[in-house]
Amino acid sequence: MFACICAAVTETEVRACVSDGARCVDSIGDACGAGTGCGSCHGRLETLLTAAFAGEQISRLPTSA
Repeated sequence: MFACICAAVTETEVRACVSDGARCVDSIGDACGAGTGCGSCHGRLETLLTAAFAGEQISRLPTSA
C-alpha cells in the first residue's frame, strides 16, 4: 500500500527508512521523498513511526503500578 501517493512511496519503503535511522516525518522525506508533496500523508507517516517504536516505548513503562 502506498504511504505517500505524491512520491509513490510504499509503507514498506517508509519502514525501511525508519530502520535505516529516520526518526521524524522530515527525515523520512529526506530519505525517500514521502511527505514532501501535498502533506496529506503526514498522519500515516506519523502512525508508521509510532508503530515502529511502540515496543521500545512499552518496554520503558514500569512493570507495576
